[in-house]
Amino acid sequence: MLSVRGVTKKYGKLIANDDVSFEINSGEISVLLGPNGAGKSTIIKCIAGLLKFSGNIYICGNENKSILAKRDLGYIPEVPALYDMLTVGEHMEFIARAYSLDNWKEQAEQLLERFELGDKKKKLGSELSKGMQQKLSICCGLLPNPKLLLFDEPMVGLDPHAIKELKNLIVERKQEGNAILISTHMLDSISEFWDSTNIMMDGRIAARRTRKEIEGSQENLEALFFHITEGDKT
Repeated sequence: MLSVRGVTKKYGKLIANDDVSFEINSGEISVLLGPNGAGKSTIIKCIAGLLKFSGNIYICGNENKSILAKRDLGYIPEVPALYDMLTVGEHMEFIARAYSLDNWKEQAEQLLERFELGDKKKKLGSELSKGMQQKLSICCGLLPNPKLLLFDEPMVGLDPHAIKELKNLIVERKQEGNAILISTHMLDSISEFWDSTNIMMDGRIAARRTRKEIEGSQENLEALFFHITEGDKT
């Protein structure tokens, strides 16, 4: 579903991603863990096709910047990128038109209701609070029913109801066969449903684990995370 192969991203002399490789299969929730500045958001943006990089990224077997790959990709950034002069309803219509979706209105209505935006359809993007902007960004990302979902710090700024609904939706999409990649530094936000994890530090993958590996050993993910990211301070 997603294959990241030897991706390196540099900003001048700064190496933000250093030979990063991993894969995510259909029906798998994978998590990128790491402190701020570890390179998580950079690799997410590389996968989404927003940055130039060396290496290769494939989505459903297609090069990530191809039209075919983009049709299978849903990206929910850490900072919502909305249009100030489009209403909530117009944002959903814009996505539907961009992806040439048929019979999309019922699903759009369900998503907006689920995230308590059903009564905000006529509000402009500029009139929404940060939390509502994040919820609308999630709705826009989910509307085309992508096969691969990228979430960059999705829980930040959400109210408890929205966090619960988002977690439920992530599990539902996994059961439908989607591949899901979540970038976060908040271990407790993903503890109940992750299948695999890559812990990043200094732009590299410092450790990889699956839930089965953790459950089948004496290892503790939280202890491993802090050992890698804080070293002798733990």
